[in-house]
Amino acid sequence: MPATDAQVHSEVARLLDRRAAMKHPPLSLTVSDSVALGIARLFRSPSLSGEVLDRFAAGGSVDSHELVQAARFEQGYASPEGYAALRCLVLWVHHQEHRREQRRSQAG
Repeated sequence: MPATDAQVHSEVARLLDRRAAMKHPPLSLTVSDSVALGIARLFRSPSLSGEVLDRFAAGGSVDSHELVQAARFEQGYASPEGYAALRCLVLWVHHQEHRREQRRSQAG
């Protein structure tokens, strides 16, 4: 379930503060799943990238590369706060990919 707008803004701000305080923040330091969905919900639109974000926010299947590309495209049109939130979504996607790779290497 996507986080509310207020939850998204609050968690993004806290996360960015924590990451800024570290010289090399770990990949695992990212937003929660519900906030990732909430960020996507904030940026859904009828554009191609907005439709990708809408599918993701609605719980649909979205390729991680496609999601990152959509978020990066939307960053070009976003406010500074929106840009930061979309950056957090990209970091979340990278963390998810890393976790999947770890599970595959442990299983195989």
